[in-house]
Amino acid sequence: MDLGRVWARSLLLAALLLGACGDGASSAPRQKLEERRAALQNAIADNPKVIAERVELARVATRLGDGVGAEAAVKGALRAGANDAALRPLLARAYAMQGEGSRALQTLDDGPIIPEMIGEAAWVAGDVHLSNGDLGAAREAYDRAVHELPRNSALWVDVARFRDANADTLGARDAVDYAIELDKANSAALAFKANLVRTEEGLNASLAWYEEALAADPDNEDALIEQAATLGDLGRYQDMLTSLRHAATIVPRDPRLFYLQAVLAARADNYALARSLLQRTRGALDEQPSFMLLSAVVELELGGEAVAASWADRLLVEQPENFTARRILAAAEWADGDPDAALDALLPLVQRPDADSWSLLLAARSAAELGRRIESADYLGRAAALAPGEAVPFVADNDYGLLTMAADAEPLNPAYAIPAIAANLSSGNGVRAIERATRLRDANRGVADAHILLGDAALAVGRTDLAVQAYRTARDLDAGERTTLRLANALFRAGDAAGSGAAILALQRSQPSSIAADRLSGHLAMDIEHWDQAIAHFERVRQRIGSRDAVIMRELAQAWAAKGDDDRALPLIDRAYRLQPLNTGIMLFYADLLERRGRKQAAADLRDKAAQIGR
Repeated sequence: MDLGRVWARSLLLAALLLGACGDGASSAPRQKLEERRAALQNAIADNPKVIAERVELARVATRLGDGVGAEAAVKGALRAGANDAALRPLLARAYAMQGEGSRALQTLDDGPIIPEMIGEAAWVAGDVHLSNGDLGAAREAYDRAVHELPRNSALWVDVARFRDANADTLGARDAVDYAIELDKANSAALAFKANLVRTEEGLNASLAWYEEALAADPDNEDALIEQAATLGDLGRYQDMLTSLRHAATIVPRDPRLFYLQAVLAARADNYALARSLLQRTRGALDEQPSFMLLSAVVELELGGEAVAASWADRLLVEQPENFTARRILAAAEWADGDPDAALDALLPLVQRPDADSWSLLLAARSAAELGRRIESADYLGRAAALAPGEAVPFVADNDYGLLTMAADAEPLNPAYAIPAIAANLSSGNGVRAIERATRLRDANRGVADAHILLGDAALAVGRTDLAVQAYRTARDLDAGERTTLRLANALFRAGDAAGSGAAILALQRSQPSSIAADRLSGHLAMDIEHWDQAIAHFERVRQRIGSRDAVIMRELAQAWAAKGDDDRALPLIDRAYRLQPLNTGIMLFYADLLERRGRKQAAADLRDKAAQIGR
């Protein structure tokens, strides 16, 4: 046997498997990788016929996120005489990194692959299928990859991403924990763990994991950008900027940088700068809901009503239940002089028994503008009550049979099961709705949405015990607003006011930027007469949404009055009255304050108006 060939093959295999063997090389900091790249390039310049060095160079370029460089290195190795069956997966990965998923898959199919690289080939295929949204094909590919490379830390991070895309929170958590167990310095794994912790435990809890990820690799751009977003949500804008500036030295044209800077600009009311930054993303983030929403807000603030409506429309196609987008669409149509379109946008909101007062007021104005005065008066009356009811799922009678038949045929398909559960609840068949939700939950115990669905069904039929249990499990998987507020509501209905309050306060601690948490914490503080705490919570809400919420303005006024500061309370209740001129509670409190200031006639007029409305 030719010993030269054996030695060359062993070197090639070592280079091929470098970074795919779970030995920690995949988490090497950027500076070391750059140094290694330079050394390899020098070695290749000295001897252009080398193969192993070119393959290792491709690996290094891959870790640096340089798909073009990886492609060039692989093709250089092939020209130097490397076996294409050995390098095919590396070339496919280079194409995939450049966004050429179809070309990557075709490369894998173009010929044989040596046994040592089967795992990597499956891994690349899994990444491409995941990027394309083909979760079934991705699952098969990752299963094969894990079978071939069971102790590869970097692979387990991608498996965690795949499971997270499937809403399998428990599975994602297990996968990333195993990736960290295999390589405690895997910065990508630590950063993804931080993302999961941010969802499961809150913003503050995730920061320590981002710090660990950056300690392992100070130049991990994904960790820096996600850390910046988290710091921004916490209101730590200077720290956010520090992370963004560091990331900009590594990936200066990453569209996420421009988006996050636009968020900062919008929060500072510099909407012109925000628009300019959003435009610099050059369409790369146009399909992301958060980008659509921010674009709609910015355009509306700058007077671009038609553009704002277009962004809101696009978002509603993706998220039909996004009420914020619907309100923005309505506001844009109203500002553009189209009350009919504004009312159409609002109808899905104002037809709900729990419609918010802002939507009802705009609907009232739109209806009045269209000459529909009775309808306008109805909206005004509901807005003045400031007492929302409960939303009840609605399903048309002619849709009921089709929905339930489809769900009976495929009970574990959420696309059929969820509408059928709503149909069962709408028709009063709560037992069947809970049966469907339980079956879906049992098949998806690691998915927070499955537990939420069961809780919603149980709460709708008065099974608060089951709802609390389901929401608690959901919150263990996702400690955000959607789970915690549901749990707090269920606990309150079950008679556990203390537990409800504790859940809300926990949300406020873990997600300090949560408007809902501050709002509810403020109400809790009002109930126990902790006026300073109430004022702090409500002021944070006002800073975020402005002085356009009548309830917030009323509560602030009452808290300041309870502290004996009528000078602060009076302008606040005046603002609340202007927002809700038909609310008798606001009128009577306003009258009391006016009377204490000696304005007895104005107080009497308000009380007369309140009495007439109350008849």
